[in-house]
Amino acid sequence: MRIGVFSTKRYDRTFLTNANVTHGHKLTFLEARLSEETISLVEDFDAVCVFVNDHVNARVLAGLHERGVKLVALRCAGFNNVNLRAASEYGIKVVRVPAYSPNSVAEHTLGLMLCLNRQFHRAYNRVREGNFSLDGLMGFDLCRRTIGVVGTGKIGETLCHLLTGFRTRVLAYDVVANPACTELGVEYVDFDTLLEECDIVSLHCPLNPDTHHLINDASIELMRDGAMLINTSRGGLLDTKAVIRGLKHGKIGSLGLDVYEEEDDLFFEDLSSNVLQDDVFARLLTFPNVVITGHQAFFTEEALTNIAHTTITNATEFCTSAICRNEVVWQG
Repeated sequence: MRIGVFSTKRYDRTFLTNANVTHGHKLTFLEARLSEETISLVEDFDAVCVFVNDHVNARVLAGLHERGVKLVALRCAGFNNVNLRAASEYGIKVVRVPAYSPNSVAEHTLGLMLCLNRQFHRAYNRVREGNFSLDGLMGFDLCRRTIGVVGTGKIGETLCHLLTGFRTRVLAYDVVANPACTELGVEYVDFDTLLEECDIVSLHCPLNPDTHHLINDASIELMRDGAMLINTSRGGLLDTKAVIRGLKHGKIGSLGLDVYEEEDDLFFEDLSSNVLQDDVFARLLTFPNVVITGHQAFFTEEALTNIAHTTITNATEFCTSAICRNEVVWQG
């Protein structure tokens, strides 16, 4: 199968090439993101492979259909950047990587919690400047604190495992309870109760119309004063301007982000020589109690190996049988 791989970085080329050794697909690596402006780069491909910031909207899918593309292979778990209805109408299959490494994201989430609580980022800079004062760096014991996990799929479940090791009380919210979490002693509650009772709230749910801006002015008002908020899922779960208001008023005590709702023009690129054009993101960077990483929670050797293997296997399954166990189906 001829596959055009968009949004390619050096590590994508390495891991996908290694995974493809026994499959024999013809991979064409493209640095550009797939969008309406770059659809012309699709030539003689049977499939395209895309990542989180590629735009696979109705117009792009129409262009793919005109060029004979039959498969969109996501090398990520989320699929909010794909118009599934249009894909179904054009007869284009969409496949994804549902569980590449829950440990990588869960461990990164825990790292953000620890960093914000014990203020590693500020202490690191102080020591480098010869400032060994402890003023303003006081944290709290995680032990016996109440932590809320919103979304208990594979990543949320793994985080719950890690948190129980700290002897925390873990509350969870999801549309369907995960028995593995219940066995750990996790308590399922409604969303409002979780916000009201938790010292830390961590988001691990997909982005869809029901979860868009799940964290907004109203939900922030329900949170405990000074609560920590973590998002390593999808940027659109947060109304960023509302979160900034919460930070300014002290309602949100600290914020850890690995995703951002307008990250398309920022993340995965070196912009260190450029003037930052996103005023909202720039405002976030001014807070001493905010830590942001550039969508790197997934970025471990194990995760990239699994992503590449599953992506290539998905293409092979489609090529040999026109079906795939990891297909995402429009439910309209």
